[in-house]
Amino acid sequence: MKVLLSGGGTGGHINPGIAIARYLKEKQPDTEILFVGTHKGLEGELIPKAGFEITFIEVEGFRRKLSLQTLGTVKKMFKGYAQSKKILKEFKPDIVIGTGGYVCGPVLYAACKMGIKTLVHEQNVIPGVTVKMLSKMVDGVLTSFPETDQYMKGNLILTGNPISPDLFTYERDSARRTLEFDERPLILTYGGSLGARRVNETVGEMIRNTAKDGSYQILYATGKREYDKVLEEMKGHEYDNVRIEPYLYNMGECMAAADLVIARSGAMTVSELSAIGKPAILIPSPNVAHNHQEYNARALEEKGGAMVLTENELSAEKLYEMVQGFLQDAEKQKNMAEQSKKAGIRDATETIYQTVLSLTK
Repeated sequence: MKVLLSGGGTGGHINPGIAIARYLKEKQPDTEILFVGTHKGLEGELIPKAGFEITFIEVEGFRRKLSLQTLGTVKKMFKGYAQSKKILKEFKPDIVIGTGGYVCGPVLYAACKMGIKTLVHEQNVIPGVTVKMLSKMVDGVLTSFPETDQYMKGNLILTGNPISPDLFTYERDSARRTLEFDERPLILTYGGSLGARRVNETVGEMIRNTAKDGSYQILYATGKREYDKVLEEMKGHEYDNVRIEPYLYNMGECMAAADLVIARSGAMTVSELSAIGKPAILIPSPNVAHNHQEYNARALEEKGGAMVLTENELSAEKLYEMVQGFLQDAEKQKNMAEQSKKAGIRDATETIYQTVLSLTK
């Protein structure tokens, strides 16, 4: 079987593609995989690092305001379409799978026009522009949340987001021993690989105001870009129960060890938290298209697996009030963990694999 995957720009579009590719190779080792991306996104770095071949087309996303740049974007879109056709003719895939981002638009459009089987995967509750445009053309839209069917029509197939199997290998007590945390409540907080200024400001203030008594432990990933600034802000407030890191390379182990997670609500974060049943306080980023992070967060909140704190409501006092309300209520901890796990989808890659098989028979 030959499979062409396309999606890029951010890790949120690239990592699901890598997870799908790995699972296909695991199930059928002779599967040939080719990725298509652009030179502008992270795919040029992440995909070869994952061991897969990638080729590139020239295309860029549309800006919301009409300008001379928009005309250039249209020209590149046509060029990207022509390049996609050439790649498809040479590689001859049995199926093309898009995982979002503007790069998969011309690739999937060309595949549809050429009669090749196509799937597109949407990671968020609210579908992106590219996925919405393609939804009526492709053979199937793979969705990650049941709520997506309120916002898009077409042949929707609920699969969930592909989760790394590593996430399920850790257990709370052994993870704590490895990470050298004791039995006091452990909070894990992170705001993405680069960091989120507003989240860091608030978490930092909460720590300065409340951590000195040692009643809780906190593992605080600032993001690489924010690390030095946060260390400067925390001078004079270095406590044994507070561990500050720029980035966590063992996130699965850290999540397993934690009692509560404070994080943004990107699609993969919400999917990972619910897959392992980890209670969370979610702080949606307002700086995303269609406010999609709040929709992701609300989907888990409505099922009882998370609490949502928007940036309009965000303060150190409010955050600590929510943390304390959780840590001091054993019944709430148990119920949130159960409801989070109940909402989680743990077999996304297998469902996607079976869908691919049904289309390529």
